[in-house]
Amino acid sequence: MNAPETLYPSGEASVLVLQGGGALGSYQAGIYQALAEQHVAVDWVAGISIGAINAALIAGNPPERRVARLREFWERVSSDLTAKPMIPGEQARTAFNEMSAAWIAAVGVPGFFTPRIPPAAFYPPGAPEALSLYDTSPLRGTLERFVDFDRINRGDVRLSVGAVNVRSGNFVYFDNRNDRIGPEHIMASGALPPGFPPVVIDGEAYWDGGLVSNTPLNYVLDTERRRDLVVFQVDLFPAQGTMPRTLVEAAEREKDIRYSSRTRLNTDKNIEIRKAKRAMRRIIERLPPEMQADDDVTFLRQVTRENFITLMQLIYRQKSYEGNSKDYEFSRTTMVEHWQAGLDDAIRSLRHRRWRERAHNEDGIAVFDLTRHARD
Repeated sequence: MNAPETLYPSGEASVLVLQGGGALGSYQAGIYQALAEQHVAVDWVAGISIGAINAALIAGNPPERRVARLREFWERVSSDLTAKPMIPGEQARTAFNEMSAAWIAAVGVPGFFTPRIPPAAFYPPGAPEALSLYDTSPLRGTLERFVDFDRINRGDVRLSVGAVNVRSGNFVYFDNRNDRIGPEHIMASGALPPGFPPVVIDGEAYWDGGLVSNTPLNYVLDTERRRDLVVFQVDLFPAQGTMPRTLVEAAEREKDIRYSSRTRLNTDKNIEIRKAKRAMRRIIERLPPEMQADDDVTFLRQVTRENFITLMQLIYRQKSYEGNSKDYEFSRTTMVEHWQAGLDDAIRSLRHRRWRERAHNEDGIAVFDLTRHARD
């Protein structure tokens, strides 16, 4: 395969935004494979939780090794459940998935986490081991094996991962433009309580960024306001869904809503901000010449500059046999399905006529969800 080349001669930066979602994260790996095969160079990758792990695997490897590293990681974490369903049909598959998830809850995931022995209740209050059901120390070894953190910190690809400060409750982004990134930053982004323990960095403890926001989209849009961006937003939980009929379905729907990205809300907010900026620029243009050099006017001129955002949504739309345990069902069969779904969705979207013929509009932002009708 040829080395990836940018498809954006206008100088747009391409950003891959990866939501949290545990076992669903192999869908993101399939998305990246499609981008690589279509020669889309990624300039910036931002992630939360499992998205942070995938982001580190991408930013921490040379372009020609990224897909292989992603595959090695996902094969590693699904290596304990390589059996396939013995009976066809959705009911049998539902049972298979639930049994797989129950197995993971009991024994953990290779190279990721293991049950805490003795359990947390046997440790004194305040002990690090008293704060979680599982031990995530295997993840550190996996990250050190599969990710070149020196490469990340050279900054060839920008990497941003989100976490939450346990004491302040504030959302924090670790960004290789400002911070030296290590395995602990990636682990902090995925430290979802009470399953996983907080990760201490420079004396402060951090939990999973998904507790506050399960997507880095706002961080990307707020941080880069000058350069045009092409954002590939990969969501693992759909915001839209059907009315639940049972307690199990209600729990599943609640999880989807809690962790979805609310892209429409974010884009509507950005459109309003852009309208306000254009109005301010028009006012500045009408000021008399003697006011144009005023420091306040100069500042307003700078902050009202705007870039153009092209946003491609790639949303995993689950199968009917996937339930509330879908984010911790790490069987090999399901991992391969998720990966293939991401690959298919991304290739379909990149080849879609509307994407190929896209153009800038007066709103300053264009949103595409080109897999909806085909998948629904």
